Amino acid sequence: MNAVDTLMFYLQYSFVRYAIIVGVLIALCSSLLGVTLVLKRYSFIGDGLSHVAFGAMAVASVMKITDYTVLTLPVTVVTAILLLKAGQGAKIKGDAAIAMLSVSALAIGYMLMNIFSSSANVSGDVCSTLFGSTSILTLTDSQVLLCIILSFAVIVMFVLFYNRIFAVTFDENFIKSTGVSADRYNLIISVIIAVIIVLGMNIVGSLLISALIIFPALSAMSLIQSFKGVVICSSIISVLCALGGIIISILAVTPVGSTIVTCDMVVFIICFLIGKVVKLS
Repeated sequence: MNAVDTLMFYLQYSFVRYAIIVGVLIALCSSLLGVTLVLKRYSFIGDGLSHVAFGAMAVASVMKITDYTVLTLPVTVVTAILLLKAGQGAKIKGDAAIAMLSVSALAIGYMLMNIFSSSANVSGDVCSTLFGSTSILTLTDSQVLLCIILSFAVIVMFVLFYNRIFAVTFDENFIKSTGVSADRYNLIISVIIAVIIVLGMNIVGSLLISALIIFPALSAMSLIQSFKGVVICSSIISVLCALGGIIISILAVTPVGSTIVTCDMVVFIICFLIGKVVKLS
């Protein structure tokens, strides 16, 4: 059986189709805000929030909550808002707060999963959560529907507030001088990122989700100079890497999340080398 026949065989199963749909949507959403986070030097927030989401998911597991999103989403959103406030004159600055929350949530989550776990393979469960090795292949109809709804909401919000996000990204002082609250749009960005983090845990796991946010943005910035061009290019790269990564993982029987991130890494290296020669406007 050749690669095309193998792929067509697996596409007969709904869980494979669900994985492709969710993977593409999450990759698209991640790339939209990734450019802003990289330019604002907030790229590390994705890593911190992903660890918080892991801790919340561990608590949900202990509480026997079937759908982890019910707890992980609000906890991650609230944490994103608190981190935003931490970066605005608090005694504990944003980067220190993220580092502190990140390691604390990761340690507490792992400890809870060991103490209260009813599974005989705790290490396997933790590995799956951190690296997304199986979760994307076990999506239910309701999870896919939720992903579609939240992804659509993220895309709509980004399009509606594109000009404001652009202004906040490059010059917060200017937007404040016009009478517009920059904090409001920073809050919107933080909430959207929190939603993306929770959704992305299903595809690449909590440790690798920040790669979906950072790599496509950096790849596009290596080639293109305009903000709109970078956003569009980043979206295309992210979607193609997610789609390619899922297909390769099916054919080569490799972990889905790690394969997608590897594709993003390879594309970044290629774009970086090309960018050394020519840069598009």
